[in-house]
Amino acid sequence: MKVNVLLEIKSKPECIEELKLTLVKILPDTRGYEGCIEVKVIENQDDPLNLLLIEIWESRQHYEKYLGWRVETGAIKALGALLSQPASIRYFNKTGI
Repeated sequence: MKVNVLLEIKSKPECIEELKLTLVKILPDTRGYEGCIEVKVIENQDDPLNLLLIEIWESRQHYEKYLGWRVETGAIKALGALLSQPASIRYFNKTGI
C-alpha cells in the first residue's frame, strides 16, 4: 500500500543555505531509490527555516529501508547537524475522500 511521508525539518538560521544545497545534492538519490514515487520540498511562507518534504513511497517498508540506508551512509547525522530541532516524520494513508 502506498504511503505519504511528511518529513518536517527546521534549519538553524546560519545553516539554511547549506541545508538547501545538501538537499539538492542528495534528493536525486532519494528519487531514484527503490520504492520512491515522488519527493517535493516546500518552504513555510511564515518561517523560511521550516521545510517540509512531501514524499510518496510504494510502502512504508520501502521508506524504512531507505531511511536505514541514509543512516548507514551518515546522511542523517550530517543533516541533523544543520537542524535546530529533531526532524518530524509522519506517515499517512490516502483516504479516498
